[in-house]
Amino acid sequence: VQLQASGGGLVQAGGSLRLSCAASRSIGSLHVMGWYRQAPGKQRELVANIFKSGIVNYTNSVTGRFTVSRDTSKNTMYLQMNSLKPEDTALYYCNAGYLFTIPGAYWGQGTQVTVSS
Repeated sequence: VQLQASGGGLVQAGGSLRLSCAASRSIGSLHVMGWYRQAPGKQRELVANIFKSGIVNYTNSVTGRFTVSRDTSKNTMYLQMNSLKPEDTALYYCNAGYLFTIPGAYWGQGTQVTVSS
């Protein structure tokens, strides 16, 4: 499966963005989809996962501010980001996999999110 991330941009602190990750084929059979991010000089980290079962999980720093969801009719996963902070600035990647491994085997290209103070 190929993944195409979009929706990044420049926003002021406190603002919102919605990222999208469009898949090249049906996402219904994917075991897991997720968002990761990498800030300059830092390792890539998990932001949020959504499983085929519907279970979601978030890294502590975004809990209550970000919401991950997916629309199987559009083969797309979303990340709604509210109350953005400068420390959310990073390159955001979408990820997916068919197997019970995290992260999954498939990565999209990154989309840049920059939050100004």
